[in-house]
Amino acid sequence: MTLKLGMVGGGRGAFIGGVHRIAARLDGHWELVAGAFSSDPKRAATSAAELGIAAERSYGSFVEMAKAEAARPDCIDAVAIVTPNHLHVPVATAFLRAGIPVICDKPLATTVKDAEALVLLVAETGIPFILTQTYTGYPMVREARALVAAGRIGHVRHVQVEYLQDWLAEPVERGGQKQASWRADPAQSGAGGCIADIGTHAFNLATFVSGLVAHALLADLTAFVPGRALDDNAALLLRFQGGAKGMIWASQVAPGTKNGLRLRVVGDAGGLMWDQEHPDDLEFTPIGQPTQTLRRGGEGVVTASRLPAGHPEGYLEAFATLYTEAAGMVRRFRERAKPDQATMLPTVTDGLAGMRFISAGVRSHEGGAVWINL
Repeated sequence: MTLKLGMVGGGRGAFIGGVHRIAARLDGHWELVAGAFSSDPKRAATSAAELGIAAERSYGSFVEMAKAEAARPDCIDAVAIVTPNHLHVPVATAFLRAGIPVICDKPLATTVKDAEALVLLVAETGIPFILTQTYTGYPMVREARALVAAGRIGHVRHVQVEYLQDWLAEPVERGGQKQASWRADPAQSGAGGCIADIGTHAFNLATFVSGLVAHALLADLTAFVPGRALDDNAALLLRFQGGAKGMIWASQVAPGTKNGLRLRVVGDAGGLMWDQEHPDDLEFTPIGQPTQTLRRGGEGVVTASRLPAGHPEGYLEAFATLYTEAAGMVRRFRERAKPDQATMLPTVTDGLAGMRFISAGVRSHEGGAVWINL
């Protein structure tokens, strides 16, 4: 049975809402039936009409939507939150209190305090909460995780992630570029700029694949574009429990890179390298042996994918994997079945870890690039 999806945010002119809608439809598990697509009532109504949403399920605010949907016999099965960061917690709170599962874009919140309150609310209500950390849905990222867990690279020594973009290399927010404008505004983005927008992806990828828990970091955050209120470049050192080390470089002012996300994990028996711009390949190098290129769909590769080998899968398919697994989680919730303990879906606790990462990074930088415990 197709599940009913609602959406808050993601109306005309938004970017990530369209990505969520495509991903939700890809495997046929979700149908978008309701939404409060903008804080501007006129834009919200126009967006709903363009998306084929019935007028009675087009809402002018998320508060109205949560209350009205919870009272309907055909209430939505989950809500997707695709707003700017500062609205994630109030929207999620309204729907959780209405008994409706949440699928939320990252980061979880704008402060650690708000994130902690949301974790407590999810625990109190027992309602599913999924955080869309996109890159955890890539087949070869999951293959890398499986290889590390199986001990194929031995004891992990070092994890390195770089995530480079160039779209903020100039002050585009001053020209009214919508996506840049809210990301450069502390009131909407929170205390972190680049570290919150893409640094959280890098941090999540490092811990997801390595299986390690970070316990301290040191950060040097920079706003290279004059007059920009938040960082557009972040360089961090990490210390993990067990003695492993880590490095993250996240930048949105690196000309020549559009979405250059790259991960390396090295251990005492071998190493792995994955590059998001070549997502179907994973380099695996056992010590003393030639580098092997493991390919999605190849023999012996454990992956969750849709297309035959040689047909690339990427960003939308990774997002769709999260939505498909979210559908399974929501169905088990509706059926009062036990949660799947083997799920790899990021949840509210992953979101809290991301917020602690952002907060510690900002405090480290403000203290003169000092070590901060997570």
